[in-house]
This record gives sequence, C-alpha cells and structure tokens, in this order.
Amino acid sequence: MADAAHTHRPDRLLIAHREVDGIRVVTVRGEIDHDVRDTFSQALALDDTTGPTRTVVDLSGVPFMDSSGVNVLLALYRTTRDTEGWLRIAGARPPVLRILQVLGIDAVIACHPTLEQALAS
Repeated sequence: MADAAHTHRPDRLLIAHREVDGIRVVTVRGEIDHDVRDTFSQALALDDTTGPTRTVVDLSGVPFMDSSGVNVLLALYRTTRDTEGWLRIAGARPPVLRILQVLGIDAVIACHPTLEQALAS
C-alpha cells in the first residue's frame, strides 16, 4: 500500500487567474509544498511583459505552505520588482502568515488580511 502523504498529487492545488483594474489576481486553493512547487511556479509565471506587472496572490484558501512555496513567491517578487511592478499577498491564514513572518517575507512582500485591502493599497 502506498503512503498517501508522499503520493505525488499536483492536482490538489487549484489556481485561478483574473484581472481586477489592471491588477493580476492569482487565487490559490490547497496545500503548497514540494510536490506542487512546479505547478505553483508555472501558475505564477509572468508572460513576457514590457511594463510593470502588478500581482496579488490570494492565499486565503491555503492551509499550509512550506519553503517551496516561499521560494516561488520570492522568485515572483524579484521578477515583478525587475519590471518595476509589485507583488502583494492577500488573506494568508495564520499558519501560512506565521511562516511568512518568521522568515521575514512579510517585510519584503506586503501581506494584507483581505484581497480587497491588497487591491486598494
């Protein structure tokens, strides 16, 4: 019998894209760990753009994120910064927010309690 905890299941991560007033909103549902790192990274990848990219990643549906997810967010932050854009995180649940705070990510990437606040700031 296979160990379900180690089964490769990238389909357990659901990601939706939309645009709100010129801001790219990426809504994520599910756990973000090493098994779904590539799926998460590909979903956040920016198309070739010539101007600033503004992105909000809505993590309200993410109950768990490990360092794999943090590294993907940092890579996206660097890319958006290089295009003179910005990245914001919205709705991170307490366990995910705690990881972001412990690692100091919240000092680099603005974290907002809600999507509405992230879009408005």
